[in-house]
Amino acid sequence: MSVLNKSLVISQGKDNQPRLQAKRRLPERIFHAVSFEILALFICAPTAAWLLDKPVFAMGVLAMLLSTTAMLWNVVYNSVFDFFWPMQRVPRSWPLRIGHALGFEGGFILFGLPIAAGWLQISLLDAFFLEIGFFLFFLPYTMLYNWLYDSLRQRWLSRR
Repeated sequence: MSVLNKSLVISQGKDNQPRLQAKRRLPERIFHAVSFEILALFICAPTAAWLLDKPVFAMGVLAMLLSTTAMLWNVVYNSVFDFFWPMQRVPRSWPLRIGHALGFEGGFILFGLPIAAGWLQISLLDAFFLEIGFFLFFLPYTMLYNWLYDSLRQRWLSRR
């Protein structure tokens, strides 16, 4: 079973070549969010444990709490983003991708601060600095992941 919707739209790419695009449905949004978070979890949990000199278990649980929150935020945020900047009409330029990533990460800090502070029993200020560290990782990670996902998705749709 494919997570992509079967209704395809033909649009024009930057190179004036036709591009096939499918409207994203909830199953694909869930796949996108889960795969994004699983990869990030495997990178962040051991790295944060090492950098902060915390047990891997504590950082792994924190990473899963933040990951679950981020997945929910991802589905909501990207649904709203795609409503205002639909792929069928708005090219995904690097400035748009930067704005997308900044908006997502900025919004997520509001959710992540109390979770990190509560789980690690640190102040909100310390949690804020921790979130800045995560932000410095996730900003380029978000941009690159979404670029790669969109590129692979477009390639897959073009072969259909």
